[in-house]
Amino acid sequence: MLLLLTRPEPDAQRTAEALRAKGHDVIAAPLLRIEPLADAAIGGGPWAAILITSANAAHAVAAHPRGAHLRPLPVLAVGRRSAEAAAAAGFTDVTSAEGNADDLARLVAEKFKPTAAPLLHLTGEHRAGDLAGELRAKGFAVEMKIIYRAVAAARLPASTAGALASGIDGVLHYSHRTAEAYVTTARAAGLLASALKPVQFCLSKQVAQPLAEAGAADVRVAPRPDEAALIALVGSA
Repeated sequence: MLLLLTRPEPDAQRTAEALRAKGHDVIAAPLLRIEPLADAAIGGGPWAAILITSANAAHAVAAHPRGAHLRPLPVLAVGRRSAEAAAAAGFTDVTSAEGNADDLARLVAEKFKPTAAPLLHLTGEHRAGDLAGELRAKGFAVEMKIIYRAVAAARLPASTAGALASGIDGVLHYSHRTAEAYVTTARAAGLLASALKPVQFCLSKQVAQPLAEAGAADVRVAPRPDEAALIALVGSA
């Protein structure tokens, strides 16, 4: 299949290689740019653990001046990819919830008591769901620190616009914001109909929402919110 991959770097190239290894042709067209916030004020703790809901948070903390100070802490990650990114950033005690934010909240409740030290949630400016609010409702203290921002593209890359005009087979979407950016930039380029015609492969129902609302006819959602399941979904098409 000829596929368009909309996720940001540095993950886009890694995913493109995995798809090419399956025999697909891939056009990498990141529609978000991740900017670590090196000046983010994290504070001194103490904390019981770090919570991350995106690999982007792990990449950002690796580049943060206080990253070395945080590495001895246990990390609870939303899924396998974010856990792998935390391990690559130098954290040695990493546990994956293997799911979504609700699964991560359950994992926290299994491993910690509300009387423990506060949890440090490292996140981006835009978040899906309210993990901190859910945990606070269970009695946990949570300190949420914004450590990166995701900046949406203002327009489609020229190579992407050309591919959509010529016709592609499928588009992979990893986040609600990339799906929104795909719709917004395609509409601005006058290519919305072409952009919605391919199969839209989505990591979750929440990711699929902007595409369904825009009128995409063939929106498919991975059975689990992880990359392996999404790539398998592409393979089954």
